[in-house]
Amino acid sequence: MSGQLPTISPDDSSTGAAGEADAATYAGIRRIARRALGPGAQRHTLPPTAVANEVFLRLTAAGVDRRDHASLLAMAVTAVRSVLIDHARRRSRRKRGGDLTRLAVSPDHIPAPEPRVDVVDLDEALASLAAHDPRAASVVELRFFGGLGVEQCARCLDVSPATVERDWRFARAWLHRALGDPGTTLESDTR
Repeated sequence: MSGQLPTISPDDSSTGAAGEADAATYAGIRRIARRALGPGAQRHTLPPTAVANEVFLRLTAAGVDRRDHASLLAMAVTAVRSVLIDHARRRSRRKRGGDLTRLAVSPDHIPAPEPRVDVVDLDEALASLAAHDPRAASVVELRFFGGLGVEQCARCLDVSPATVERDWRFARAWLHRALGDPGTTLESDTR
């Protein structure tokens, strides 16, 4: 994303059924962005509206067919993930270097950190998982980044809920091992 984006209101640019479809699409993308940036996700300086705007622009530019809701939902989750990863990488680059000053702090004054998943590390581990088991990687993407439940994932991937649950268990174990941190949690807000 480059700079500050204005808020997109599909109702302003479209009329009739097409405008209502755009408004519904945008509202769904905003829900996904809010879930991805919610309390269970790593803190971001990026507001959900900016994420939704960028994703809506990307999907519109790609000419995505809005009639296939399950496919649109999966593409929106992937686009949200991409926007968050791009933003995290840019922030990480800005953080390295600069005028940082070292402070001497006693370990007694440092609170115990909450186990969180670094989205860049997760992205790399998820890419590795996708090479091994693409469907399991899709389940993680839909559940962790999209906040979708088992039933919603099953509809998006056109598999049974039991298959989604199996893939979710496998992927979580695989990613815990790949991330090398047994304290890292990959729980989603929905079950």
